[in-house]
Amino acid sequence: MGIRPLIARLGTGHGSGPGKNRWVVEAAFALLRWFCRLRIRREIRADTHQAFLTLGCAIICWRRLRKQC
Repeated sequence: MGIRPLIARLGTGHGSGPGKNRWVVEAAFALLRWFCRLRIRREIRADTHQAFLTLGCAIICWRRLRKQC
């Protein structure tokens, strides 16, 4: 398919593409791991897990907005 693995040197840009803003997603996952109930899914029902996930995202957003004000 013409895809070559290429590791960028330290301190150089990686260009553009789908991995350009990957750190945003990784940081969000790391912040959600602060909540113990979201580390390991213990709930049987998916809607309960979704509720805790939404609550965790809301708390993260609230903390970020509180720091800016």
